[in-house]
Amino acid sequence: MSIRIGIAGWSISSAMARTLQLPATGTQLERYATCFSAVEINTSFYRPHRRTTYMRWAAGVPSAFRFSVKMPRTITHERRLVDCQALIERFAGETDGLGDKRGPILVQFPPSFAYPGDIAVRFFHDLRAMFGGGIVVEPRHASWFQPMVDQMLTELRIARVAADPARPHPAAQPGGWSGLAYFRLHGAPDIYKSRYTHEAVKAHAKVVAALAARGTEVWTIYDNTTYGAAMQNGFELAEACADLAGQ
Repeated sequence: MSIRIGIAGWSISSAMARTLQLPATGTQLERYATCFSAVEINTSFYRPHRRTTYMRWAAGVPSAFRFSVKMPRTITHERRLVDCQALIERFAGETDGLGDKRGPILVQFPPSFAYPGDIAVRFFHDLRAMFGGGIVVEPRHASWFQPMVDQMLTELRIARVAADPARPHPAAQPGGWSGLAYFRLHGAPDIYKSRYTHEAVKAHAKVVAALAARGTEVWTIYDNTTYGAAMQNGFELAEACADLAGQ
């Protein structure tokens, strides 16, 4: 699949399940996976999961389904990429439980983390050696948005996340390696809460379709989950992309 649409997490309220007419049986993940082709695991940012847990999740979804997994904050926010080899190896071993259903590894940095030069270069080389699949990075400090960083990411086949809201402004557009585009959409105007309008969803669908037409693998993850808007927007985006494909 060149277009993947998913949510940050697969928690589904009973009311939302009825509204979206999800299957009545199965785990929440199994029911979720009947509707979407991808999901972003955020809990891995806060605590480790056993390899067997990842294996169980992978066993409960269709063969074409993919998980993106957020890298632990101990690496990105506490150690800030310094002396992390053992932690990366542990994370790789745990997430290997997903098998071929492991999608991109999401590396998010705190807004205060300026580009650390050679430290980042060594880290990403180590990460690429450990993970053969997709890697996406979400920097949130202006110093990361410069040609030399983009070139380094491109050479290592690492994509830069496009985020809404964008902090700083250049973060609104994908960067780094062009073979993968990863959008993280948190809701507007109220982050995590607001539902994107039909017009906004249709406009994003056109961006997704254009990237996919160039051969880019495109992920869109909705994180406006507080009141269930993420699942509604996910369904709307899938419909809008299908309409464009049928034209």
